Amino acid sequence: MKKLYYVFYIIFLIIIIMNVLSITSFASYPKLVNTITSAFDRIKTWFLRIATPAAAVAVGTGVFMKKFSFGDEERLRTGKRLIRGSLFSYAFILCIDLILSTIKLLVSTGEE
Repeated sequence: MKKLYYVFYIIFLIIIIMNVLSITSFASYPKLVNTITSAFDRIKTWFLRIATPAAAVAVGTGVFMKKFSFGDEERLRTGKRLIRGSLFSYAFILCIDLILSTIKLLVSTGEE
């Protein structure tokens, strides 16, 4: 009989502790999470600002390589590969930004 009281007492304490922890720890938006979220947003905007000129420079370099290859097949292929790779990479970066914005929108509408 004493063991039964002991088990009920432990279960009761666990339930009380879980209740208190869930109320106090998830009641507000933590400052650390807010700081990390804003940091990732700043990194994302910085990355997109750098990606656009980098893609333009890569495409321009590929065009000049094709233009000034003077019939060299290897330089023509390298120029085409550089143009194609930079355009695909830039499109990939823009698609990732679109997907992340969509996920952020869906998560923010689900909180309300």
